[in-house]
Amino acid sequence: MSHSDMTMVGRRFNAGIRDTDNTTVASRRLNVEQHMANTYTSLHYHIVFSTKNREPWLTPDNEERIWKYIGGIARNNGMKTIQVGGFDDHVHILLALPPSLSISKAVQLLKGSSSRWIHETLEDFSAFAWQDGYGAFTVGLSQLADTARYIENQREHHRVKTYQEEYVSFLRTHGVEYDDRHVWG
Repeated sequence: MSHSDMTMVGRRFNAGIRDTDNTTVASRRLNVEQHMANTYTSLHYHIVFSTKNREPWLTPDNEERIWKYIGGIARNNGMKTIQVGGFDDHVHILLALPPSLSISKAVQLLKGSSSRWIHETLEDFSAFAWQDGYGAFTVGLSQLADTARYIENQREHHRVKTYQEEYVSFLRTHGVEYDDRHVWG
Protein backbone atom coordinates (compact mmCIF):
# COMPACT_ATOMS: atom_id res chain seq x y z
CA MET A 1 0.00 0.00 0.00
CA SER A 2 1.45 3.34 -0.99
CA HIS A 3 1.84 6.25 1.39
CA SER A 4 -1.03 8.11 -0.32
CA ASP A 5 -3.28 5.01 0.03
CA MET A 6 -2.46 4.83 3.76
CA THR A 7 -3.22 8.53 4.14
CA MET A 8 -6.58 7.99 2.44
CA VAL A 9 -7.42 5.11 4.80
CA GLY A 10 -6.54 7.31 7.77
CA ARG A 11 -8.77 10.11 6.48
CA ARG A 12 -11.60 7.64 5.83
CA PHE A 13 -11.37 6.39 9.44
CA ASN A 14 -11.21 9.85 10.94
CA ALA A 15 -14.05 11.19 8.80
CA GLY A 16 -16.39 8.36 9.79
CA ILE A 17 -16.85 7.17 6.19
CA ARG A 18 -19.37 4.35 6.02
CA ASP A 19 -18.07 0.84 5.72
CA THR A 20 -19.69 -1.87 3.58
CA ASP A 21 -22.28 -2.71 6.26
CA ASN A 22 -23.35 0.95 6.40
CA THR A 23 -21.81 1.65 9.82
CA THR A 24 -18.96 4.01 10.42
CA VAL A 25 -15.66 2.58 11.49
CA ALA A 26 -15.71 4.91 14.50
CA SER A 27 -19.18 3.77 15.60
CA ARG A 28 -18.15 0.10 15.33
CA ARG A 29 -15.07 0.89 17.44
CA LEU A 30 -17.27 2.62 20.03
CA ASN A 31 -19.62 -0.36 20.11
CA VAL A 32 -16.71 -2.69 20.80
CA GLU A 33 -15.50 -0.43 23.62
CA GLN A 34 -18.94 -0.37 25.22
CA HIS A 35 -19.48 -4.14 25.15
CA MET A 36 -15.89 -5.38 25.32
CA ALA A 37 -16.60 -8.98 24.38
CA ASN A 38 -14.54 -11.52 26.30
CA THR A 39 -13.37 -8.89 28.79
CA TYR A 40 -13.60 -10.00 32.41
CA THR A 41 -12.26 -8.01 35.32
CA SER A 42 -12.19 -7.98 39.10
CA LEU A 43 -11.51 -4.32 39.92
CA HIS A 44 -12.25 -3.51 43.57
CA TYR A 45 -11.43 -0.17 45.15
CA HIS A 46 -11.61 1.29 48.63
CA ILE A 47 -12.28 4.99 48.08
CA VAL A 48 -11.96 7.55 50.86
CA PHE A 49 -12.72 11.27 50.80
CA SER A 50 -13.72 13.86 53.33
CA THR A 51 -16.07 16.76 53.61
CA LYS A 52 -14.55 20.12 52.77
CA ASN A 53 -12.34 21.27 55.64
CA ARG A 54 -13.31 18.00 57.38
CA GLU A 55 -16.46 19.60 58.72
CA PRO A 56 -18.72 17.15 60.61
CA TRP A 57 -21.74 17.05 58.25
CA LEU A 58 -22.22 13.28 58.26
CA THR A 59 -24.08 12.51 61.46
CA PRO A 60 -25.95 9.39 62.61
CA ASP A 61 -29.18 11.28 61.77
CA ASN A 62 -28.39 11.60 58.05
CA GLU A 63 -25.61 9.18 57.19
CA GLU A 64 -27.82 6.19 56.31
CA ARG A 65 -29.69 8.21 53.68
CA ILE A 66 -26.43 9.52 52.25
CA TRP A 67 -24.81 6.06 52.15
CA LYS A 68 -27.85 4.61 50.37
CA TYR A 69 -27.90 7.45 47.86
CA ILE A 70 -24.19 6.98 47.10
CA GLY A 71 -24.89 3.28 46.56
CA GLY A 72 -27.68 4.20 44.12
CA ILE A 73 -25.39 6.53 42.18
CA ALA A 74 -22.87 3.71 41.85
CA ARG A 75 -25.52 1.22 40.68
CA ASN A 76 -26.95 3.68 38.14
CA ASN A 77 -23.46 4.12 36.67
CA GLY A 78 -22.56 0.45 36.30
CA MET A 79 -20.58 0.14 39.53
CA LYS A 80 -21.26 -2.48 42.20
CA THR A 81 -21.31 -1.12 45.74
CA ILE A 82 -20.07 -3.56 48.35
CA GLN A 83 -20.08 -1.24 51.39
CA VAL A 84 -20.52 2.46 52.11
CA GLY A 85 -19.86 4.00 55.49
CA GLY A 86 -17.96 6.69 57.23
CA PHE A 87 -17.79 9.08 60.09
CA ASP A 88 -18.75 12.71 60.70
CA ASP A 89 -16.18 14.18 58.30
CA HIS A 90 -15.49 11.48 55.69
CA VAL A 91 -16.85 8.57 53.69
CA HIS A 92 -15.47 5.17 52.71
CA ILE A 93 -16.80 3.34 49.65
CA LEU A 94 -15.88 -0.21 48.68
CA LEU A 95 -16.92 -0.93 45.13
CA ALA A 96 -16.25 -2.85 41.96
CA LEU A 97 -15.78 -0.90 38.75
CA PRO A 98 -16.48 -2.01 35.21
CA PRO A 99 -13.42 -1.91 32.94
CA SER A 100 -14.87 0.98 30.95
CA LEU A 101 -14.98 3.36 33.95
CA SER A 102 -11.84 4.99 35.32
CA ILE A 103 -11.47 5.51 39.05
CA SER A 104 -11.33 9.30 38.60
CA LYS A 105 -14.59 9.31 36.61
CA ALA A 106 -16.23 7.03 39.20
CA VAL A 107 -15.27 9.38 42.05
CA GLN A 108 -16.41 12.39 40.04
CA LEU A 109 -19.83 10.78 39.53
CA LEU A 110 -20.15 9.74 43.18
CA LYS A 111 -19.09 13.08 44.64
CA GLY A 112 -20.88 15.32 42.14
CA SER A 113 -24.23 13.54 42.20
CA SER A 114 -24.26 13.04 45.97
CA SER A 115 -23.33 16.67 46.61
CA ARG A 116 -26.13 17.87 44.35
CA TRP A 117 -28.64 15.54 46.05
CA ILE A 118 -27.49 16.59 49.54
CA HIS A 119 -27.99 20.27 48.67
CA GLU A 120 -31.44 19.62 47.21
CA THR A 121 -32.67 17.15 49.84
CA LEU A 122 -31.17 17.77 53.26
CA GLU A 123 -32.26 20.79 55.23
CA ASP A 124 -29.55 23.28 56.26
CA PHE A 125 -26.91 21.69 53.99
CA SER A 126 -26.45 24.61 51.59
CA ALA A 127 -22.80 25.04 52.65
CA PHE A 128 -21.99 21.31 52.33
CA ALA A 129 -19.16 20.25 50.02
CA TRP A 130 -16.77 17.35 49.55
CA GLN A 131 -13.01 17.93 49.56
CA ASP A 132 -11.35 18.24 46.16
CA GLY A 133 -9.23 15.09 46.31
CA TYR A 134 -9.67 11.47 47.32
CA GLY A 135 -7.77 8.31 48.13
CA ALA A 136 -8.35 5.14 46.12
CA PHE A 137 -6.77 1.86 47.08
CA THR A 138 -7.04 -1.48 45.31
CA VAL A 139 -8.51 -4.35 47.29
CA GLY A 140 -7.86 -8.00 46.51
CA LEU A 141 -10.64 -10.55 46.58
CA SER A 142 -9.31 -12.07 49.79
CA GLN A 143 -9.53 -8.67 51.54
CA LEU A 144 -13.08 -7.68 50.51
CA ALA A 145 -14.85 -9.03 53.61
CA ASP A 146 -12.35 -7.46 56.04
CA THR A 147 -12.49 -4.13 54.20
CA ALA A 148 -16.30 -4.15 54.20
CA ARG A 149 -16.33 -4.84 57.97
CA TYR A 150 -13.84 -2.04 58.52
CA ILE A 151 -16.06 0.40 56.64
CA GLU A 152 -19.18 -0.79 58.42
CA ASN A 153 -17.59 -0.10 61.83
CA GLN A 154 -16.27 3.42 61.18
CA ARG A 155 -17.87 5.00 64.25
CA GLU A 156 -16.17 2.40 66.44
CA HIS A 157 -12.77 2.84 64.73
CA HIS A 158 -12.85 6.60 65.18
CA ARG A 159 -13.16 6.40 68.93
CA VAL A 160 -9.40 5.84 68.96
CA LYS A 161 -8.09 7.19 65.64
CA THR A 162 -8.75 10.47 63.83
CA TYR A 163 -9.54 10.65 60.13
CA GLN A 164 -6.16 12.26 59.51
CA GLU A 165 -4.34 9.40 61.27
CA GLU A 166 -6.43 6.84 59.41
CA TYR A 167 -5.86 8.44 56.00
CA VAL A 168 -2.08 8.76 56.44
CA SER A 169 -2.02 5.13 57.58
CA PHE A 170 -3.76 4.09 54.32
CA LEU A 171 -1.27 6.10 52.27
CA ARG A 172 1.68 4.49 54.04
CA THR A 173 0.24 0.96 53.94
CA HIS A 174 -0.31 1.23 50.18
CA GLY A 175 3.09 2.82 49.51
CA VAL A 176 1.63 6.09 48.25
CA GLU A 177 4.09 8.97 48.25
CA TYR A 178 2.55 12.17 49.56
CA ASP A 179 3.46 15.66 50.69
CA ASP A 180 1.99 16.74 54.04
CA ARG A 181 1.48 20.24 52.63
CA HIS A 182 -0.98 18.93 50.03
CA VAL A 183 -2.80 16.13 51.85
CA TRP A 184 -5.18 18.40 53.78
CA GLY A 185 -5.38 21.38 51.41
